[in-house]
Amino acid sequence: MRPIRAACLGTATALVALLSWAPAAAADATDSHSAQAKPKKHRVITLAGRLAQQTRFPVDSSGPSQGDRTVFRSTLHDAAGNQVGETGGTCTTTRVADGGAEACFVTYVLPGGQLSVQGMVFGIVPGPPASFDNAITGGTGEFDRARGSVHVGPIVNGSRTFTIYLK
Repeated sequence: MRPIRAACLGTATALVALLSWAPAAAADATDSHSAQAKPKKHRVITLAGRLAQQTRFPVDSSGPSQGDRTVFRSTLHDAAGNQVGETGGTCTTTRVADGGAEACFVTYVLPGGQLSVQGMVFGIVPGPPASFDNAITGGTGEFDRARGSVHVGPIVNGSRTFTIYLK
């Protein structure tokens, strides 16, 4: 059984109000292997992301090449436009032909903790991909042991929609 820390409960309450989460299951005091244990309900967080900083490190100055690296940071905003977090990550080009591909590792910093996300992004050549999905591989704080996925929508007016599906 995982202990519940009082500090996390306060953070969870603030995060629920701030990001308008879908209803989440109440903490279950029974052992997770018990027949009475209730499964947690899925949570969905939708945020707008705006690129704040990006640096490219090309392997070859003549054009896109395998091994090119991009380091970036984006700000995350709630529906009211308030900044509620940020992302930071790196992507390495793994393929240039056939639309290109990158392997990306990103950390989402949100009220209550962090999410680790990784995956392949396709269609990077000649520019940013329209939309893509990556896997949530873990987290800290309220997101400890998180699993799920993140859908990143197309760029519209300089912003992308990040829909985080937590299992």
